[in-house]
Amino acid sequence: MALIISFFYFVVQWLHTYSLRMTDRPKSIPRVSGNNFDPDVIKARQDFVESETGVAIPHLSAMTIDPSTLAGNIENPIGAGQIPIGLAGPLLMDGEHAKGWFYIPMATTEGTLVASYSRGMRILSEVGGPKTTIIERYMQRAPVFHCEDARKARGVGEWMKANFDQIKRACETTTSVGKLSHIEHYGVSRMWYTRFNFTTGDAAGQNMCGKAAQAGCQWIMKNLPADLGKVTYTLSGAIDTDKKHSHLNTLNSRGARVVVEAVIPRDLMMAKTRADTRDMYRTRQISMLGGQLAGTVNNGVHAANGIAAMFVATGQDEANVAESHAGLSYLELRDNDDLYWSLTLPSIIAATYGGGTGLATQRECLEIMDCYGSGKVEKLIEIIAGTVLAGELSLSAAVVANEWVESHDKHGRNRP
Repeated sequence: MALIISFFYFVVQWLHTYSLRMTDRPKSIPRVSGNNFDPDVIKARQDFVESETGVAIPHLSAMTIDPSTLAGNIENPIGAGQIPIGLAGPLLMDGEHAKGWFYIPMATTEGTLVASYSRGMRILSEVGGPKTTIIERYMQRAPVFHCEDARKARGVGEWMKANFDQIKRACETTTSVGKLSHIEHYGVSRMWYTRFNFTTGDAAGQNMCGKAAQAGCQWIMKNLPADLGKVTYTLSGAIDTDKKHSHLNTLNSRGARVVVEAVIPRDLMMAKTRADTRDMYRTRQISMLGGQLAGTVNNGVHAANGIAAMFVATGQDEANVAESHAGLSYLELRDNDDLYWSLTLPSIIAATYGGGTGLATQRECLEIMDCYGSGKVEKLIEIIAGTVLAGELSLSAAVVANEWVESHDKHGRNRP
């Protein structure tokens, strides 16, 4: 009898708990498969937000973007966020792809940022503009092959090296744009880690490379010799470090490896910023040591500020700031006290076609710089690099001249 009573009590408690869960369960977001971007469906979601949360969203709802253009960029749209976009510049560029004068759209909510970058651009333009050089540009996917032991893993790697041309052909059956350039090989335990390096045209290419690498791996699985034993693979062994910084990317690059450099005369720096190049060089020595102490991935000042502002404005994948902000600053104080300043950015991941670049405001921002569409990605990368150097120069000068706090007080306060 006690067992029956206990069972009955358990059933009652379970039914009560289930009833509470069903009662408290939030309603599903309105969606219509195959028609999720219809204006009426978007309106239903907007009304749903207000009815379920009690929050009116007139600003989110008031978007000028054509909803039909959103497929592939967002799910369950309810509107668009408005981020202020300022115009910095003009910036004179001395690049291989970006030559001449440019105005730079920057999306940010940080006061002083656009003004500071514009100041750096004026200084760089006075000396003929930053010189930019793209060293290489690849996007990676990193399959790892699981083998029976380390010798079999080494054998898989040697076989892949001998059959690179066939692997390349298999990869490229999935894309008319992506080209497999080379494969890096790393043996660890009984695994064979690889990084497939692709050129990707005007696209950033992460998805393109994933699909191409998968085709290459499938060909490998079908053609590996039986004497290499049982082999399986995982499409990403994580050493492509997608959306994460890594030292491997600093060494081998992910996206574009670009160097930007300029020589700043002491008299010009004093006239424009009241900062002496000798003091700036000395301060950089101190901050280099501080950066080493802290373990930073960029020994410069604030590359992420300019990169993020341009990425958001131009429809880049903003998560790629995690990789793209890495940088290697190098300064020389010349005998005449002129300052040579270079910045190597090893992982700028940018596109002028695909992704978010074709959306309304993002396309307009790219068009302001003549960077939208085919054949423009190298120009955009160089402009990003020039912009970053302008920001490094201006903020460093503000710190040296003891104007950093004052500039934020003047331009960055929106409360009394």
